[in-house]
Amino acid sequence: MISHGKEVKVFAGNSNRALAEGICRSLSKDLGNSEATAFSDGEKSISIYEPVRGADVFIVQSTCYPVNDHLMELLIMIDAMRRASAGRITAVIPYFGYARQDRKAKSRDPISAKLVANLITKAGADRVLTMDLHAAQIQGFFDIPVDNLLGSPLFANYYQNVFRGKKDDFICVSPDVGSVARVRTFAHKLGVNMAIVDKRREKANASEVMNIIGEVEGKNVILLDDMVDTAGSLCGAAKALVELGKAKDIYACASHGVLSGPAIDRIDTSYIKELILLDTIPYTSQKPCEKIKYLSVAPLFAEAIERIYEEVSISSLFD
Repeated sequence: MISHGKEVKVFAGNSNRALAEGICRSLSKDLGNSEATAFSDGEKSISIYEPVRGADVFIVQSTCYPVNDHLMELLIMIDAMRRASAGRITAVIPYFGYARQDRKAKSRDPISAKLVANLITKAGADRVLTMDLHAAQIQGFFDIPVDNLLGSPLFANYYQNVFRGKKDDFICVSPDVGSVARVRTFAHKLGVNMAIVDKRREKANASEVMNIIGEVEGKNVILLDDMVDTAGSLCGAAKALVELGKAKDIYACASHGVLSGPAIDRIDTSYIKELILLDTIPYTSQKPCEKIKYLSVAPLFAEAIERIYEEVSISSLFD
C-alpha cells in the first residue's frame, strides 16, 4: 500500500526546465504549475499555483550556473511544498553543485558539499534523487535517502550501437586516477580493455599530464569522466593519448557538461572527435560546437520517479 502520497506531481525551477518537461512526457503527466522569479534586489521568489496537499512531490532542479541562484530556488521551493502539506518531497538534482568540495584538501577548507546536504535536508526534503555524484561518499552527507543514478549505462548503450562489432579497435581510458573505478566498470560493460592517464594537478582548473598507464597505440579511445568543466583535463588527456600514446581517434563522454570559461574553444581545437554529454545541465553557450552531442536522461529519471512512488527497487536502473 502506498501511504506517502495520493499522486505524483513534478515541479521545476529555472535551471533545466526542458529536462523536467521531458521527464513529465515520459510519465504522461503535465509539469506542475509553478513559477520561480526574483525581486529587484535578487532575492528569489517561488509561487505554487496548484494544490499539493498529500501529493508525492518531485522538484527537478540542477544546481548548475548560476549555482547559488538555482540552489536557493530549490531550497525555497522545498520549503513552500512542505508548508503546503505535501505528502513527501523528493529533490531531483540531476547535477549536484558543490560536489567537488567534499573534503578538506588543506587547512581551514570548508566541506561545502556537506553544508549543501544539510541545507536541503533542513529545508524539508524527504529524499534526494541525483546522478553521478562527483564523489560517491556524498550520499553519506545526507541524513535522508539518496538515490545516485549512473550515466555510464546510457553511454555503454550508445557506444555498443555505434561501434557494433568493432570492440577490438577500442579501449576505455580514465582521464585521471580518481575515475579509475568508474571507467573499469564502464570498460567491463563494453567488453574492452582500459588504460589510465596519470596527471599532476598544479592548481585548480589546470593539470599537467605526466604518463599513460596501458597500451593505447593504434586504438580508438573512449574517455569517460563524470563532468567537463573548463575541459582542460579532458583535452589535455586527449592530446597526451595521441601525441605520446599514438592513439587513433579520441571519443569522450561525461555525465555533466558544466562547460565554463574556455571549455568550448578548447574542445573545438582539441583532438577529441566527439563529446557525448547527458542533458543534466542545459547547453547555454552562445557558440555552437559540432563536436558536442547530448543524450537525454529524462526516461531514466522518469523510471526512477515511478519506482520511488510505487516503493519498488530501483537497483535494476544501475545495470
